[in-house]
Order: sequence, then C-alpha cells, then structure tokens
Amino acid sequence: MNKAPIKRSNFLKPLSREHHHGLLLCWKIKTGFSKNIEIERIKNYTDWFFEANLKTHFKLEEEIAFPVLGNNHLLVERAISEHKRLRELFSEKIEIKKSLLAIEHELEQHIRFEERILFNEIEQLVTSEIMESINQIHNNETISDDWKDEFWK
Repeated sequence: MNKAPIKRSNFLKPLSREHHHGLLLCWKIKTGFSKNIEIERIKNYTDWFFEANLKTHFKLEEEIAFPVLGNNHLLVERAISEHKRLRELFSEKIEIKKSLLAIEHELEQHIRFEERILFNEIEQLVTSEIMESINQIHNNETISDDWKDEFWK
C-alpha cells in the first residue's frame, strides 16, 4: 500500500491541514490513556479542541466542500452521518471514557475516509469558482492549539 502523502488541491489544503491536527487529537487521547492520565483532563482538552477547531471544520466541509458532490451523494451522506456521530461523542457527559475511546478510533477513521476517498471525489468535480469561494472563506485560518495542560508529553 502506498503511504506517500496525497497531493491536495490548494482549496482543500487548509482542510487537510486541519485533518492532521485531528489525527494529533486522536494520538493525544491514545497517549493520555497509555499514561493513565485522569479522564477529566483528557475530556477537558477534547471539549476545548472540538469547540475551538472541529465545529468550524465540520461546518466548512458541510457548507462548502461537500455540496460540490451534492448532499445526496453517498459519500457525502456518510461524511455527514459521521460528523453527527462525532458531535454526539464529543457532547457525551456520562460515559466519558467510552466516548473518548470511540472518538479516538472513529475520528481517525473518518479523517482517513475523507482524505483518501471523499476529497478525491470532490477534486474531480470542483470548479474554479467554488475553489475561489472556499479560499476566501477559509483563507489562512489556523488551528488553535494553545492548551496549557499538555498531558500527552
């Protein structure tokens, strides 16, 4: 299997960079568990990361990138369904350890799906007008990662 980085169109590069940070979140959750870090510390970070980064990321994908294929496209329906499931996991207040473990696994799988399959389909159909609108909305936004409790170190 080829593990070379995927060459992304410029308009999808910011979303792909955000995916990288999402994968880092998964790694941080896994590392926190391996170091027996208190669940509340991990949950506090994941709550902050979701509010500071993922909510906007999901919204941009759903409102700008996914419509390139149409909301009735099977791949888009899958991605939207996975976003819904992830939102539910991040909002879980009772079975926190179980939801964190699910986030770690499901978010990674979701990102891999978007990068390897969905974004490739979008790139085949995107027009220059859509690329420009995405670039204007998502111009140089950066991931916020100024969390002080670096439990994963």
